[in-house]
Amino acid sequence: MNAPLPVEVLKQHLIDPEICIRCNTCEETCPVDAITHDSNNYVVDPEICNGCMACVPPCPTGSIDNWRLVVRAEAYSVQDQLGWEELPQEKPLPVDAAAAGEGGQPMPAPQAESGLAQAAAVTAATPGAAVPPWSAAHPYVNLYTHKTPITATVVGNYRVTGADTESDIHHIVLDFGEQPFPVLEGQSIGILPPGVDAQGRPHHARQYSLASPRDGERAGYNNLSLTVKRVTQDHGGAAAHGVCSNYLCDLAKNDPVQVIGPFGHTFLMPNHPQANLIMICTGTGSAPMRAMTERSRRLIGTADIGKLMLFFGARTERELPYFGPLMKLPRDFIDINLALSREPGQPKRYVQDLIRERAAHVRGLLADRNTCIYVCGLKGMEVGVLDALRDVVVQSGEDWSILHDALRREGRLHFETY
Repeated sequence: MNAPLPVEVLKQHLIDPEICIRCNTCEETCPVDAITHDSNNYVVDPEICNGCMACVPPCPTGSIDNWRLVVRAEAYSVQDQLGWEELPQEKPLPVDAAAAGEGGQPMPAPQAESGLAQAAAVTAATPGAAVPPWSAAHPYVNLYTHKTPITATVVGNYRVTGADTESDIHHIVLDFGEQPFPVLEGQSIGILPPGVDAQGRPHHARQYSLASPRDGERAGYNNLSLTVKRVTQDHGGAAAHGVCSNYLCDLAKNDPVQVIGPFGHTFLMPNHPQANLIMICTGTGSAPMRAMTERSRRLIGTADIGKLMLFFGARTERELPYFGPLMKLPRDFIDINLALSREPGQPKRYVQDLIRERAAHVRGLLADRNTCIYVCGLKGMEVGVLDALRDVVVQSGEDWSILHDALRREGRLHFETY
């Protein structure tokens, strides 16, 4: 009659600050706004998190997939987590709490969540797939971390936009010598800029997509390339100094660079013959598209190549990265569609406008289950691209929602936006 009440046990969701690259994917994905951040860490509020798992598959590093059994009344608070430099070790539970966790007291959502419920949560929270194409090669991730970075050497740094334009974009080549750093098209790496932040802490890594294929910027060499825009203002137009972007754009040949990663296990190109690619990008979002295009180009004559269709947006031709080399690619190899929003004497055009203009060709590729779609650029382009794809499908009398679900389920529609 006077027996104590059973202690409630929580399987608390935590983010590993040593692996997290602060890419904001988890916060954008969380459907209940349980994830927040400050200048130091991304954290999960135990009072809000319902264990739906929607944030786990999109995370490029796996830092989001960490859990600790705790007595609910002693759960780590948001403030606790914001101050962490590493995850705490799991503490032993009291005897009555351990018994509750074994079946005496119901556990919260993460344990009870079914696979179907998890999949539904991910689908509701993200416009793209949470799995890679079925034929994608297996990626390596997190080989090098904040505590154990690898040192690469700059072997090239070239501006790839017109010198008279505001858009200062660089193509930077990093060489790893004899150190292993295997990567795939669609993956990214983290760069650790030197120095400390306003609080005196070392800068966190900044994430950059690879612009080169798996066998290197120069085939057969252990190197890779990045496409980096010098940041001098924020999205609102106010003056801002991008710590890592300016550091990278100012690098000289033979300079050392601290690298972590690689990251990413879903935004990967298919690896089977005759796979078709629809690539939609703006600005430096061209990096993974360049990697996939170059991978396909190098396979010409050695394997069957599917159709490549590119929608590339920029303000003007001179602000479009890699414009010269892109125009030299054979037209029977890649179908190039340029959307220029501020070209003098021409109407404003955006990638979604060109998707609608090329509806017949896009529709034909969408009807082929060998087709994968990749979207990379500013976050704001997601809605416009999805609306355009929907219009293309609806015009043919088909149900977009059915196709959209299939594209996500089969790993054939991928977004990497920022």
